[in-house]
Amino acid sequence: MLLDVKHLTTRFHTRNGVVHAVEDVSFNLERGQTLGIVGESGSGKSVTCYSLLGLIPTPPGRIVRGTAMFDGIDLLSASERQLREIRGKRISMIFQDPMTSLNPYMRISDQITEPLELHENIKGKAALTRAIDALAEVGIAEPEKRIHSYPHEFSGGMRQRVMIAMALITKPELLICDEPTTALDVTVQKQVLELIKDRQKQLGTSIIFITHDLAVVSEVCDHINVMYAGRIVESARRNDLFSHPLHAYTRSLLKSIPAAQPKGQPLMTIPGLPPNLTNPPKGCAFQPRNLVGNPELCLTLDQPQLSELQPGHFVQSCPGCLA
Repeated sequence: MLLDVKHLTTRFHTRNGVVHAVEDVSFNLERGQTLGIVGESGSGKSVTCYSLLGLIPTPPGRIVRGTAMFDGIDLLSASERQLREIRGKRISMIFQDPMTSLNPYMRISDQITEPLELHENIKGKAALTRAIDALAEVGIAEPEKRIHSYPHEFSGGMRQRVMIAMALITKPELLICDEPTTALDVTVQKQVLELIKDRQKQLGTSIIFITHDLAVVSEVCDHINVMYAGRIVESARRNDLFSHPLHAYTRSLLKSIPAAQPKGQPLMTIPGLPPNLTNPPKGCAFQPRNLVGNPELCLTLDQPQLSELQPGHFVQSCPGCLA
């Protein structure tokens, strides 16, 4: 097992109160496996992964408890020096918006070679050659010319390819993709997904894929965690989740896919908004928005816990959401 996360809890102390962003999240990841984390904006997907890499701003953020064992190292209690040795070398991340992740004042060559200089002590011409090869591997034409360009000289899809090249240049064991296809059109999105899968096969990299797009998850992930209000509400293998979803939130997400709607019928939407996590509900967080289950049966005083209802298929034990 490459990564084993237990009881991760991350909170933000703000002027308006304590935001319970991630509460008691546990999951694991095998070598070469792709794990999808899905849910609406604000469900805790990105904060979960930022916590693992020590990217939570402190203050106001604080990891209250939990462990995240990465090949024998607890990422949550590791020193900043240990994390610097891991980030960009053994664990890399592709961020959601490459235009804000890439430095607009630096040439692509300087940004792609930086991980090599920091982690492998490769500099100068040798680093530049590796960077050109990395651009070629992600499908950028004439990489020896484009390597000296600035980020604004690339299209959105090309910038995302640059980010992938930068993330994979050190051959990391784990790649975290934070909604890498959100701002791309469908054609470029498909190209980027195929590129990530091809590079995974070549390098044997494990992947955590954060997204709100279930269509993307169905293409690239082996196992899926569905998050809502900072907690995992359902966790299962991809085929099990899509063929037999159990939690009302998961079923609502699947029903909300436009392609799943009967032609000419109104699109199904989930009413309302996720709860305010500065004052999280004591019982079932999804109860006010539950249209596909039985909200009258939802827990109101006790927090529903993850239970294994089928082999390898975990779901929050709320009677109303399972109805």
